[in-house]
Amino acid sequence: MKRVLFAALLLAVSFALPAAEAKQKPNIVFILADDLGWADLPAYGNRFNEAPNLSRLAVEGMRFTDAYAAAPVCSPTRASIQSGQYPARVGIIDFIPGHWRPYERVTVPGNRTQYLPPEIVTVAEALKSAGYATAMFGKWHLGEGPAHHPLTQGYDEANVGQGYFNVRFNPPREDSSEKVMPERLTDFGIDFIRRHKDRPFFLFLSHWSVHCLLDGESAHIDKYLKKPRPEGYPGNAVYAAAIEEMDHSIGRVLDALKQNGLDENTVVVFFSDNGGVIKENRYSDVSDAFMPMIMPSKQVVYTDSPLRYIVTANLPLRGEKGTLLEGGIREPLLIRWPGKIKSGSVSQTVMSSVDFFPTFLELAGAARPEKQPLDGVSLVPVLQGQTSDAERAIFWHYPVYHHDVPAAAVRKGPWKLIENLEAGGVALYNLGFDLGETTDLSAAYPEKTKELRGLLKSWQTEVGAELPKPNPAFNPQRRMTWGVHPDRRKK
Repeated sequence: MKRVLFAALLLAVSFALPAAEAKQKPNIVFILADDLGWADLPAYGNRFNEAPNLSRLAVEGMRFTDAYAAAPVCSPTRASIQSGQYPARVGIIDFIPGHWRPYERVTVPGNRTQYLPPEIVTVAEALKSAGYATAMFGKWHLGEGPAHHPLTQGYDEANVGQGYFNVRFNPPREDSSEKVMPERLTDFGIDFIRRHKDRPFFLFLSHWSVHCLLDGESAHIDKYLKKPRPEGYPGNAVYAAAIEEMDHSIGRVLDALKQNGLDENTVVVFFSDNGGVIKENRYSDVSDAFMPMIMPSKQVVYTDSPLRYIVTANLPLRGEKGTLLEGGIREPLLIRWPGKIKSGSVSQTVMSSVDFFPTFLELAGAARPEKQPLDGVSLVPVLQGQTSDAERAIFWHYPVYHHDVPAAAVRKGPWKLIENLEAGGVALYNLGFDLGETTDLSAAYPEKTKELRGLLKSWQTEVGAELPKPNPAFNPQRRMTWGVHPDRRKK
């Protein structure tokens, strides 16, 4: 039914939208990195990695200091971007298909579906209703098979693929086949821009970079192997090469917008789907085993080095991907809109990835979906220099095992509360004074702890958040064992 209604609405809008009005609507280019940490870019103070085009975005636009992914792993954050809803409301609370420790203390919930529910009105569908051409190229990770492809979720064009070298796309696409993934996505995107320069468009470029297993061009890796590493940062050469190569591709997109006379009327957004990953488990039936983080063909560069296993550091943040600590959820966010966003501006607005949907709706003058609550708020006033609601609360629900125990969290103002969903109990941090989350203040501030815990409980009830349950198969000797998630059977 959703497809029929939106098709009818799109047809009506396409006939009603005057050409002059269509040209006034800003284009939107949304670029998503994979597993890039908050502290990995020079624009955020990194002194090893090189990303001149992302630095250019920061100089020409707005840099957010307190931007958050709605989850510490990819699929739920991606679901939040497409739906404008928190992952707990959508029902995708972990990566697809999910993590699983069969002998842990609690049994964790699974994703309600292993795909983005078809009844969800996506951001692409909403923008199509406002006359936008839509395209998505790259990593999807919101369902497999033709029924769950982005082509069924409002994208006029979409080629899904992930990896680095020799990527196969669905539907198949052979152009630029000799190039690495960042360059191929950029070729697809530039082609789309050129063909749609006379009408508003929404282009979603979803990179695989910098997901492990890490890979990159040998010449770039060699460059960083020779570069001195700053104190306190691993300086993984393969990771740095992947960042630079993604950055180069982003520069080509910016140049294409200018060459086609579109940069003044295009909003460019750069974000990452979760925090930086420092190390990773093997996810097999073994305990305490970490996997090499580099492709076998490139592991020779770190044969006898710990950097074979260590990707990055999120300092001054604590934690990493798979945790609700700041290192797992705080992201780089850069937004440029020449003439509309003040160059070189910095925003301390606390935002979540659920905010992109209402932001894009307001930019496009598109209607909000009926009967689909949106959990986010529009950032357009912030982009225009207005102040945001300093007391707004944002939430997380990650009730599974990954790099930490199942947890939920809320942030309001400088205060952040994390609830342990395995053993119970909470920790309270003041991020204004303790960005590294080193000091639990829950005992010192019982009223603030009660307030935030109450907010979190009310929100969990509102969105239907599912909670872990005691595990009858709990085995203390095997609790760290990883198994195959039973939800792999869900289609």
